[in-house]
Amino acid sequence: MTRLRLAAALALGAGIALMGAARGEAVWGVNGDTGLSFWHWRSDSVSVELVQRLPDQTRAFFLGRGFSAEAADAIGLGCVFQTIFKNTAPKGASTTLEYHLGDWRVRTEGQTRPPKLKEVWDQQWKEMGVSQAARIAFRWSLLPTSQRFDAGDYNWGMTSFGLAPGTRFDLDLVWHRDGKRETGRLANVECPRDLQL
Repeated sequence: MTRLRLAAALALGAGIALMGAARGEAVWGVNGDTGLSFWHWRSDSVSVELVQRLPDQTRAFFLGRGFSAEAADAIGLGCVFQTIFKNTAPKGASTTLEYHLGDWRVRTEGQTRPPKLKEVWDQQWKEMGVSQAARIAFRWSLLPTSQRFDAGDYNWGMTSFGLAPGTRFDLDLVWHRDGKRETGRLANVECPRDLQL
């Protein structure tokens, strides 16, 4: 898989420290095979990557898991990314990482809020009458809301930011390394555009 990593890599936020931020770099690029953009934060022992998912990809995924067209459209248009979180410390190192998505902050148009967590979606699915089986499939497809990683551990899943297609935002990342809070920022992230619009 070819990736084009642009040297301009998020000049608005690449490696520019927030107060108390971990030293690291933010990189923006485009997957040469799919044309989809990705944003990647990396620092000592921490790697967080967001990869765009087209609304049609997400709609199709959830239609295949028992969601109605209306419900699949709701998540498909909810600014969904494939998110990969890794503890890149060598296996056997004592470094542990923990995150809670509720600590992350989406900054756009002068507003700040957390991503749209699976617990919020689950309430919406109940109100829409989505079946229990479909709701379980949804929960399993998402990045867990909270997780702990030993050295070499990683996980991935979808994250939703509850923004309209094409919206740009900054994402403040928060994790704890060996119990100590650290932060990073991915700047100018773009919600995947809906090709149907």
